[in-house]
Amino acid sequence: MSRLPLGLLQGFVLVARTGKLSRAADQLNLTVSALSHQVRNLEERLGRTLFDRGPRGVTLTTDGAQLLDAIGHHFEGIEHALNRYACRHHDLVTLSVLPSVASSWLVPRLPRLVGKHPELELSLHSSVSVVDFDREPAIDCAFRYGLGAWPRTRAERLFGEYIVPIASPSLVRRMGGLPDTSLAGWPLLGDPSGRWADWAEQFDMPLPSRYVARFDNTEHLQRAVLEGLGVALGRLVMARSLIECGALTVLCKERMRVAEAYYLVSPKRSTSHAGFGKVRDWLLAEAADYEAGITEGQPLPA
Repeated sequence: MSRLPLGLLQGFVLVARTGKLSRAADQLNLTVSALSHQVRNLEERLGRTLFDRGPRGVTLTTDGAQLLDAIGHHFEGIEHALNRYACRHHDLVTLSVLPSVASSWLVPRLPRLVGKHPELELSLHSSVSVVDFDREPAIDCAFRYGLGAWPRTRAERLFGEYIVPIASPSLVRRMGGLPDTSLAGWPLLGDPSGRWADWAEQFDMPLPSRYVARFDNTEHLQRAVLEGLGVALGRLVMARSLIECGALTVLCKERMRVAEAYYLVSPKRSTSHAGFGKVRDWLLAEAADYEAGITEGQPLPA
C-alpha cells in the first residue's frame, strides 16, 4: 500500500470524533462534499468501510473503530503539542452557548458589551453539547445549564432558574380565563425533566392520571404550548421573550426554583486570555444585575 496522505487520516479522525461530516468539514475549512470524497478515498485505499451513513450523521464500523483506536491518540498528541504554539488573538473570544439562552438572554444584552469593549470580537458557537476544551482549542468558554460539575474546568455560577406553568392565550380563552387556585381540569404536558411531580409536591397539587402528551425535547414542548395543546412548566429564562410579547401566558404567581443554574465554564488556559477576562467580568456583572431583579413578588425577571 502506498503511504497514505496525512490529510486523509486527519479528516477521518475529525469525522469519527464529531459524528457529523458538516461539523468536521467546518473545522477543516472544507466543503462537506470535499470531505466526503476524502473519506471515501481513504476507504477505497484501505479496502474497508469505515463509517455507516445515516440521516443523523455517521457512526464507526468495527473497522473504523479499530482504525480510530490505532491512530486517534497520535493526532491528539500532535494537537496538544501544537496548542502551546498557537497564536492567541486576545481581542477574539469564542463562546459556546445554548441556542435557547443565546436568543433569550445573551443576544439582547450584547449591545452593552460592545459599548463597553468595542475592541472585542465575540464569536458565538451554538451548541447543546458539553464542550471538550482539549479537543476544541478554539473555544475559550461556554455558557451552560446544569449543576456546575464539569470535569477539568472552572464553572462560575451566573444565575439561577425558575419554572412556572405557561400556556398559550388561545388555551386560556378556551378554558374560560386564568385559573383561580388550581390547574385541575387543565390539559398538562409532560416534560423531559419530570418537573410536574416536584411542582405538585411543593404546591399541593394533584397530578393528572395522564398527560395530554409527553415530550423528550424542550423546544418541541414549547412549540406544543404555543400551538395551544396544553400547559407546560417553562423555564423563565427561555420563555421570557415569548411571555413579554404575549405569545405565552403565565398561569399563576407561584414559581419554583430548580437546582440547576446557568454557568460560565472555561478551561485553565483561558485565564491568560485578556479578551476572555473582559467577557467574563461583563457576564458576571450582567448576571448579578439580572438575578438581583428576580424577587419573590416579581414573576418575570427584570
